[in-house]
Formats: sequence, C-alpha cells, structure tokens
Amino acid sequence: MIEEPPVLTLRRSFPRPSAAQIAAFKGVPTGFVCDAMGGQGALSSDIQPIGGGRDIDCRAIGPALVADNGPAEILATMGALHILEPGDIIVAAVHGHRNCSASGDQFCGMMKNKGAAGFVTDGEMRDYEGIVEVGLPAWCTGLSPNSPYSNGPARAGFGAVIGGVRVESGDLIVADRNGVVVVPLAEIDRVIERLARVRELENGLEAKVRDGFCQMAAIEEMIADGRAVIED
Repeated sequence: MIEEPPVLTLRRSFPRPSAAQIAAFKGVPTGFVCDAMGGQGALSSDIQPIGGGRDIDCRAIGPALVADNGPAEILATMGALHILEPGDIIVAAVHGHRNCSASGDQFCGMMKNKGAAGFVTDGEMRDYEGIVEVGLPAWCTGLSPNSPYSNGPARAGFGAVIGGVRVESGDLIVADRNGVVVVPLAEIDRVIERLARVRELENGLEAKVRDGFCQMAAIEEMIADGRAVIED
C-alpha cells in the first residue's frame, strides 16, 4: 500500500428513515417484516438476543449506524458513539471474529446515555450482569471476557457485511427475540405497503387455526391432481 489509510474515518451525515417510517414498524414482528421482503432480510441466526432475551426486553427499531471494526477491533464502534444520534442502532461489524468482546457493560452504558436504541454485532460481548443492569437491547453471537483492540483502520457511518447481509448506515433495523432484520432505506415504503397484506393473511390464518384448522388446501390439491401421493 502506497499510503496508509486514516486510522479512523467517520461519516456523520447520511440519509436516515423518517420518524413516520420508523413508527410504521412499531410492534411488528420480525417474521412479518421478512415476509414483506419475500422471506429475506434477517441477519445470520448466529446473531441472537444477548442471554436469549431472558433478562433484557430485546426489541429495537431504528436507523443503522454501521461501525466497520475488523476482527478483534472496537475503534469504529468508539467512533460511531461520537456521531450517534438518538434512536440510532450501532451495528458493529467484527467480521465474525470469535473469542473477543465487541462491547461490554460500560460501553453499553455510554451508548444508552447518548440515546442509542440498541446494539448489534457479529461478535461476542462481555460483562453480562452489567449489560442487564444497563438494559440496552443487544444482539451478539455469544459471550467472551477477552478484550478487543482499538488500533484501526476503522470506518463508521458507511456500510459493512454483517451476518451475511450488507448493511448501510441509514438502513432500518427491526430486531426482536427472533433475530435482526435489515430493511434497506430505499425499500422502506414498499415494505410498509406490503406489511398490510402480511398482517391480513397472518390474522386470517391465526383465526382459522384457533377454530381448528389443521390441513393445508395446497396439499389436498396436490393429492387430488396426482402431484403428491400417499403410500400406506
């Protein structure tokens, strides 16, 4: 490399979803959001609510503020805290690195103090009891007491691949106990429109199941036209 990159690069200004767009996802299960995006959008199932969500109400909706740290690093997350706006969710990419913490209780406390709505990482966290006391909703791949480094190079306010999905700062994060879903900024309005149909279908099926529904019409049709057979 002819020139060394800056140790830390921050982008403070990027498009974010409107308050009305964020409000449209309040109380919407992540499964509904994925259905409205053709069954996709969730990060890898390795990324789970910390502690399985048993001690913290792990639900959050807000704009992604992406911190691209690199393995065993935390400098981008430190930079993200500097540019965080209230309601943002810091999405800390450590490139799937294991056996090293991507955040602990004190850092979660600082994020909450500045107004973060949550924290998501493809790495591990530490200081579980302290994180529970702070109460910031968080999603990670597990726990590790090992410490990270802050050497860089690092970037915050841009984008990164996390959990197999490309996430850009300003994309909408919808997260609950089932996982973390990313709604690209440009697709938010289209997904909101589709959510109405998803709710209608889910509510209709729920009512039928309560009334005793237990067989799929599609399977009955396949048996009737010969695409499926029953062997006794």
